[in-house]
Amino acid sequence: MPKIAEYVKLETRRTLRDPGFVIFSAGMPVLMYLLFTNLGGARQVDGWKAMSMVGMAAYGALGAAMSVGTGIAEDRTLGWLRQLRITPMSPRQVVVGRALTGSVTVLPAILSVLVAGGLVNGVRLDLWQWAALTLLLWAGATPFTLLGIGNGYRLTAQATGVVNVATLMGLAVVGGLWFPIDAFPDWLRSVSRFTPANRFADLGWSVTHGAAPGLTTVAVVLGWLGIFGSYAVVSYRRAGRTA
Repeated sequence: MPKIAEYVKLETRRTLRDPGFVIFSAGMPVLMYLLFTNLGGARQVDGWKAMSMVGMAAYGALGAAMSVGTGIAEDRTLGWLRQLRITPMSPRQVVVGRALTGSVTVLPAILSVLVAGGLVNGVRLDLWQWAALTLLLWAGATPFTLLGIGNGYRLTAQATGVVNVATLMGLAVVGGLWFPIDAFPDWLRSVSRFTPANRFADLGWSVTHGAAPGLTTVAVVLGWLGIFGSYAVVSYRRAGRTA
């Protein structure tokens, strides 16, 4: 555990020192949230600003989590992966360490949108709801961190950036993070409910309605956690053989 803790500290410092990461991971979701909810006669139905707040916080967290993979791909180019393989850490420990780093760096994206919802858009929730919302979105972003890690160890730096952006956009749209899935065709709505982004956001939407996340939501999130976690470990081992 001490080895992982030191590794997480190192990677977290490296990530948070990048002003571009902080601006785009925390600033862009806030800007999009305020635009979607305040300009051009945006929908004013009951709960829309709270629902959009959760969706955009989830989108920001998803983007910040997956961006870890871009840094990994760049590190591979610099030979950092070869250095890690001669340390006492196992492949699983390295992946866990990167996942924990991603979990820390998603917090600015989540908190910035929630603060904008409460202070700018006047979203009102009980104190326990704010706390539960933050905690669930923070923990629920882990599968996407693992997906980004897997891409980073498997692809080149340029390809990782392209794939991560395309995946982020696709998951956000199909998952209903930008627009309610009620507007989707029936077949797409059925698919959306089993996508990782939709069930991730549903962790937060449930809390805004004063309820605990449903068993289906938790099961789907855990299922994707297992899939993306396995993908990250396999990608790391494969990268080590070809490094």
